[in-house]
Amino acid sequence: MLRPNTNRPPELKSARELALMREAGKLVARALKICRDLARPGVKTIEIDQAVEAFYAKHGAIPLFKGYPGKTPFPAVTCLSVNEQVVHGIPGQRVLKEGDLLKVDTACKLNGWCADRAITVPIGAVSPEKARLLKVGEETLQIAIDLLPKRKWWSQVASEMQKHVEQAGFSVVTSYVGHGIGRIMHENPQVPNYVDRETRKADFRLEPGLTLAVEPMVNMRRPEVDTLGDQWTVVTRDRLASVHVEHTLALTANGVTIITSDEGAFDDEPKPPAPESPPPAAAPAQ
Repeated sequence: MLRPNTNRPPELKSARELALMREAGKLVARALKICRDLARPGVKTIEIDQAVEAFYAKHGAIPLFKGYPGKTPFPAVTCLSVNEQVVHGIPGQRVLKEGDLLKVDTACKLNGWCADRAITVPIGAVSPEKARLLKVGEETLQIAIDLLPKRKWWSQVASEMQKHVEQAGFSVVTSYVGHGIGRIMHENPQVPNYVDRETRKADFRLEPGLTLAVEPMVNMRRPEVDTLGDQWTVVTRDRLASVHVEHTLALTANGVTIITSDEGAFDDEPKPPAPESPPPAAAPAQ
Protein backbone atom coordinates (compact mmCIF):
# COMPACT_ATOMS: atom_id res chain seq x y z
CA MET A 1 0.00 0.00 0.00
CA LEU A 2 1.49 3.29 -1.11
CA ARG A 3 0.99 6.90 -0.28
CA PRO A 4 3.39 9.75 -1.08
CA ASN A 5 4.53 11.55 2.05
CA THR A 6 6.40 14.69 3.00
CA ASN A 7 10.16 14.79 2.94
CA ARG A 8 11.31 15.44 6.45
CA PRO A 9 14.58 13.69 7.36
CA PRO A 10 14.30 9.88 7.52
CA GLU A 11 13.96 8.29 10.96
CA LEU A 12 17.01 6.08 11.56
CA LYS A 13 16.53 2.89 13.57
CA SER A 14 18.71 1.24 16.20
CA ALA A 15 19.71 -2.44 16.14
CA ARG A 16 17.11 -3.14 18.82
CA GLU A 17 14.40 -1.44 16.77
CA LEU A 18 15.40 -3.36 13.65
CA ALA A 19 15.10 -6.61 15.59
CA LEU A 20 11.54 -5.67 16.56
CA MET A 21 10.71 -4.81 12.96
CA ARG A 22 12.07 -8.20 11.93
CA GLU A 23 9.52 -9.93 14.14
CA ALA A 24 6.75 -8.12 12.25
CA GLY A 25 8.51 -8.98 9.00
CA LYS A 26 8.47 -12.67 9.83
CA LEU A 27 4.70 -12.55 10.26
CA VAL A 28 4.28 -10.79 6.92
CA ALA A 29 6.44 -13.43 5.23
CA ARG A 30 4.33 -16.18 6.76
CA ALA A 31 1.11 -14.43 5.73
CA LEU A 32 2.35 -14.31 2.16
CA LYS A 33 3.11 -18.03 2.22
CA ILE A 34 -0.54 -18.57 3.10
CA CYS A 35 -1.44 -16.48 0.05
CA ARG A 36 0.89 -18.43 -2.24
CA ASP A 37 -0.55 -21.72 -1.05
CA LEU A 38 -4.12 -20.57 -1.66
CA ALA A 39 -3.51 -18.80 -4.99
CA ARG A 40 -4.71 -21.28 -7.57
CA PRO A 41 -7.43 -21.49 -10.23
CA GLY A 42 -10.95 -21.50 -8.79
CA VAL A 43 -10.14 -19.61 -5.57
CA LYS A 44 -11.91 -16.32 -4.81
CA THR A 45 -9.68 -13.43 -3.78
CA ILE A 46 -11.81 -12.83 -0.66
CA GLU A 47 -10.90 -16.32 0.56
CA ILE A 48 -7.22 -15.39 0.53
CA ASP A 49 -7.87 -12.16 2.40
CA GLN A 50 -9.93 -13.92 5.06
CA ALA A 51 -7.14 -16.42 5.68
CA VAL A 52 -4.59 -13.64 6.21
CA GLU A 53 -6.93 -11.73 8.52
CA ALA A 54 -7.37 -14.85 10.66
CA PHE A 55 -3.59 -15.39 10.72
CA TYR A 56 -2.88 -11.86 11.96
CA ALA A 57 -5.58 -12.14 14.60
CA LYS A 58 -4.14 -15.44 15.84
CA HIS A 59 -0.72 -13.83 16.33
CA GLY A 60 -1.90 -10.56 17.88
CA ALA A 61 -0.75 -8.44 14.93
CA ILE A 62 -2.53 -5.32 13.69
CA PRO A 63 -3.29 -5.43 9.94
CA LEU A 64 -2.27 -2.05 8.57
CA PHE A 65 -4.39 -1.91 5.43
CA LYS A 66 -7.90 -2.52 6.78
CA GLY A 67 -9.55 0.82 7.48
CA TYR A 68 -6.71 2.77 5.87
CA PRO A 69 -8.13 6.24 5.16
CA GLY A 70 -9.10 7.34 1.69
CA LYS A 71 -12.26 8.53 -0.01
CA THR A 72 -13.59 5.31 1.46
CA PRO A 73 -11.60 3.33 4.05
CA PHE A 74 -9.80 0.31 2.59
CA PRO A 75 -11.95 -2.72 3.44
CA ALA A 76 -9.41 -5.57 3.61
CA VAL A 77 -6.12 -6.69 5.17
CA THR A 78 -4.55 -7.44 1.79
CA CYS A 79 -4.42 -5.70 -1.57
CA LEU A 80 -5.10 -8.36 -4.22
CA SER A 81 -4.62 -7.04 -7.74
CA VAL A 82 -5.04 -9.20 -10.85
CA ASN A 83 -3.42 -8.74 -14.27
CA GLU A 84 -3.95 -5.10 -15.35
CA GLN A 85 -4.63 -4.09 -11.73
CA VAL A 86 -1.35 -2.60 -10.51
CA VAL A 87 -1.93 -2.05 -6.78
CA HIS A 88 -4.68 -1.56 -4.19
CA GLY A 89 -7.04 -4.20 -5.60
CA ILE A 90 -9.93 -4.96 -3.23
CA PRO A 91 -10.49 -8.66 -2.45
CA GLY A 92 -13.92 -9.93 -3.41
CA GLN A 93 -15.78 -12.54 -5.42
CA ARG A 94 -13.35 -12.56 -8.35
CA VAL A 95 -12.28 -16.13 -9.12
CA LEU A 96 -8.65 -16.68 -10.06
CA LYS A 97 -8.03 -18.48 -13.32
CA GLU A 98 -5.12 -20.13 -15.10
CA GLY A 99 -2.77 -17.56 -16.59
CA ASP A 100 -3.55 -14.72 -14.16
CA LEU A 101 -0.89 -12.66 -12.41
CA LEU A 102 -1.95 -12.00 -8.81
CA LYS A 103 -0.26 -9.20 -6.88
CA VAL A 104 -0.47 -9.66 -3.12
CA ASP A 105 0.46 -6.77 -0.82
CA THR A 106 0.08 -6.84 2.96
CA ALA A 107 1.51 -5.23 6.08
CA CYS A 108 1.15 -5.59 9.82
CA LYS A 109 2.26 -4.00 13.09
CA LEU A 110 3.56 -6.19 15.90
CA ASN A 111 4.58 -4.79 19.29
CA GLY A 112 4.55 -1.27 17.88
CA TRP A 113 6.65 -1.90 14.74
CA CYS A 114 5.63 -2.33 11.10
CA ALA A 115 6.62 -4.42 8.09
CA ASP A 116 5.28 -4.32 4.52
CA ARG A 117 5.82 -6.67 1.58
CA ALA A 118 4.32 -7.56 -1.81
CA ILE A 119 4.72 -10.49 -4.17
CA THR A 120 3.36 -11.35 -7.61
CA VAL A 121 2.10 -14.92 -7.95
CA PRO A 122 1.54 -16.61 -11.34
CA ILE A 123 -1.69 -18.61 -11.30
CA GLY A 124 -0.89 -21.88 -12.97
CA ALA A 125 0.96 -21.51 -16.27
CA VAL A 126 1.24 -17.91 -17.49
CA SER A 127 2.24 -16.62 -20.92
CA PRO A 128 5.97 -16.26 -21.67
CA GLU A 129 5.61 -12.46 -21.74
CA LYS A 130 3.93 -12.38 -18.32
CA ALA A 131 6.64 -14.68 -16.98
CA ARG A 132 9.32 -12.34 -18.36
CA LEU A 133 7.55 -9.33 -16.85
CA LEU A 134 7.57 -11.02 -13.44
CA LYS A 135 11.23 -11.96 -13.78
CA VAL A 136 12.19 -8.38 -14.60
CA GLY A 137 10.13 -7.04 -11.68
CA GLU A 138 11.86 -9.38 -9.23
CA GLU A 139 15.28 -8.57 -10.71
CA THR A 140 14.54 -4.87 -10.26
CA LEU A 141 13.87 -5.32 -6.56
CA GLN A 142 17.06 -7.39 -6.26
CA ILE A 143 19.03 -4.54 -7.86
CA ALA A 144 17.88 -2.27 -5.03
CA ILE A 145 18.89 -4.85 -2.41
CA ASP A 146 22.32 -5.28 -4.01
CA LEU A 147 23.05 -1.58 -4.52
CA LEU A 148 21.80 -0.06 -1.26
CA PRO A 149 25.11 -0.64 0.58
CA LYS A 150 27.19 0.36 -2.47
CA ARG A 151 25.75 3.78 -3.34
CA LYS A 152 25.60 7.12 -1.48
CA TRP A 153 22.24 8.43 -2.72
CA TRP A 154 18.91 6.76 -3.40
CA SER A 155 18.72 8.29 -6.89
CA GLN A 156 21.77 6.24 -7.86
CA VAL A 157 19.88 3.07 -6.98
CA ALA A 158 16.59 4.17 -8.55
CA SER A 159 18.26 5.04 -11.85
CA GLU A 160 19.64 1.50 -12.12
CA MET A 161 16.22 0.04 -11.33
CA GLN A 162 14.60 2.19 -14.01
CA LYS A 163 17.29 1.34 -16.54
CA HIS A 164 16.81 -2.40 -16.02
CA VAL A 165 13.06 -2.15 -16.57
CA GLU A 166 13.26 0.03 -19.65
CA GLN A 167 16.02 -1.99 -21.29
CA ALA A 168 13.69 -4.98 -21.04
CA GLY A 169 11.03 -3.06 -22.98
CA PHE A 170 8.76 -2.46 -19.99
CA SER A 171 7.93 0.70 -18.01
CA VAL A 172 8.13 1.87 -14.40
CA VAL A 173 4.95 3.23 -12.79
CA THR A 174 5.70 6.81 -11.77
CA SER A 175 2.38 7.67 -10.07
CA TYR A 176 3.22 5.68 -6.93
CA VAL A 177 6.35 5.27 -4.87
CA GLY A 178 7.70 3.29 -1.93
CA HIS A 179 8.20 4.79 1.51
CA GLY A 180 10.07 4.81 4.76
CA ILE A 181 8.61 2.54 7.43
CA GLY A 182 8.99 1.94 11.15
CA ARG A 183 6.60 2.80 13.98
CA ILE A 184 4.04 3.72 11.31
CA MET A 185 3.60 2.24 7.86
CA HIS A 186 4.34 5.42 5.92
CA GLU A 187 7.35 7.33 7.17
CA ASN A 188 9.75 9.56 5.34
CA PRO A 189 11.31 9.46 2.83
CA GLN A 190 9.48 8.83 -0.42
CA VAL A 191 11.21 6.00 -2.30
CA PRO A 192 10.64 6.30 -6.06
CA ASN A 193 11.65 3.54 -8.48
CA TYR A 194 12.70 6.06 -11.12
CA VAL A 195 14.57 9.35 -11.44
CA ASP A 196 13.36 12.67 -12.81
CA ARG A 197 13.74 16.34 -11.93
CA GLU A 198 11.25 16.19 -9.07
CA THR A 199 12.64 13.05 -7.45
CA ARG A 200 16.17 14.46 -7.61
CA LYS A 201 14.99 17.43 -5.52
CA ALA A 202 13.83 14.98 -2.83
CA ASP A 203 16.85 12.66 -3.02
CA PHE A 204 18.19 11.26 0.26
CA ARG A 205 21.49 9.91 1.51
CA LEU A 206 21.86 6.19 2.17
CA GLU A 207 23.04 5.65 5.74
CA PRO A 208 22.85 2.96 8.40
CA GLY A 209 19.52 2.87 10.21
CA LEU A 210 17.38 3.58 7.15
CA THR A 211 14.32 1.37 6.80
CA LEU A 212 12.64 1.49 3.42
CA ALA A 213 9.73 -0.28 1.77
CA VAL A 214 11.11 -0.60 -1.76
CA GLU A 215 8.41 -1.65 -4.23
CA PRO A 216 8.90 -1.51 -7.97
CA MET A 217 5.75 -1.58 -10.08
CA VAL A 218 6.46 -2.63 -13.66
CA ASN A 219 3.97 -2.36 -16.52
CA MET A 220 3.99 -4.45 -19.68
CA ARG A 221 3.98 -1.37 -21.92
CA ARG A 222 2.97 2.16 -20.89
CA PRO A 223 3.49 3.61 -17.38
CA GLU A 224 0.19 5.51 -17.12
CA VAL A 225 -2.42 4.29 -14.64
CA ASP A 226 -6.01 5.08 -13.65
CA THR A 227 -8.01 4.56 -10.45
CA LEU A 228 -11.32 2.71 -10.73
CA GLY A 229 -14.65 3.82 -9.32
CA ASP A 230 -14.10 1.89 -6.07
CA GLN A 231 -11.62 4.71 -5.24
CA TRP A 232 -8.78 2.23 -4.66
CA THR A 233 -7.99 -0.18 -7.48
CA VAL A 234 -5.22 1.17 -9.72
CA VAL A 235 -5.11 -0.23 -13.27
CA THR A 236 -2.85 0.24 -16.27
CA ARG A 237 -4.39 2.72 -18.67
CA ASP A 238 -3.70 0.39 -21.61
CA ARG A 239 -5.14 -2.54 -19.60
CA LEU A 240 -2.03 -4.66 -20.12
CA ALA A 241 -0.47 -6.64 -17.29
CA SER A 242 1.58 -5.25 -14.43
CA VAL A 243 3.69 -6.70 -11.63
CA HIS A 244 4.41 -5.41 -8.11
CA VAL A 245 7.04 -6.73 -5.71
CA GLU A 246 8.23 -5.28 -2.41
CA HIS A 247 10.44 -5.87 0.61
CA THR A 248 11.00 -3.88 3.75
CA LEU A 249 14.76 -3.31 3.80
CA ALA A 250 17.09 -2.04 6.53
CA LEU A 251 20.47 -0.56 5.71
CA THR A 252 23.05 -1.33 8.42
CA ALA A 253 26.79 -0.89 8.84
CA ASN A 254 27.11 -4.52 7.72
CA GLY A 255 24.93 -4.31 4.62
CA VAL A 256 21.23 -4.86 3.97
CA THR A 257 18.83 -6.76 6.21
CA ILE A 258 15.66 -7.93 4.47
CA ILE A 259 13.13 -7.35 7.24
CA THR A 260 10.43 -9.31 5.39
CA SER A 261 12.64 -12.18 4.22
CA ASP A 262 11.35 -15.75 4.16
CA GLU A 263 14.67 -16.88 5.58
CA GLY A 264 14.19 -17.85 9.22
CA ALA A 265 10.56 -16.71 9.24
CA PHE A 266 9.22 -20.23 9.68
CA ASP A 267 11.69 -21.54 12.26
CA ASP A 268 9.31 -21.10 15.19
CA GLU A 269 6.22 -22.47 13.45
CA PRO A 270 4.66 -25.47 15.17
CA LYS A 271 5.85 -28.59 13.38
CA PRO A 272 3.22 -31.14 12.33
CA PRO A 273 3.38 -34.35 14.35
CA ALA A 274 5.58 -37.04 12.86
CA PRO A 275 3.62 -39.91 11.35
CA GLU A 276 3.31 -42.87 13.63
CA SER A 277 5.53 -45.80 12.78
CA PRO A 278 3.61 -48.85 11.62
CA PRO A 279 3.45 -51.64 14.18
CA PRO A 280 6.12 -54.31 13.71
CA ALA A 281 5.05 -57.24 11.59
CA ALA A 282 4.13 -60.31 13.51
CA ALA A 283 6.76 -63.03 13.46
CA PRO A 284 5.83 -65.96 11.24
CA ALA A 285 4.44 -68.98 13.05
CA GLN A 286 6.97 -71.75 13.65
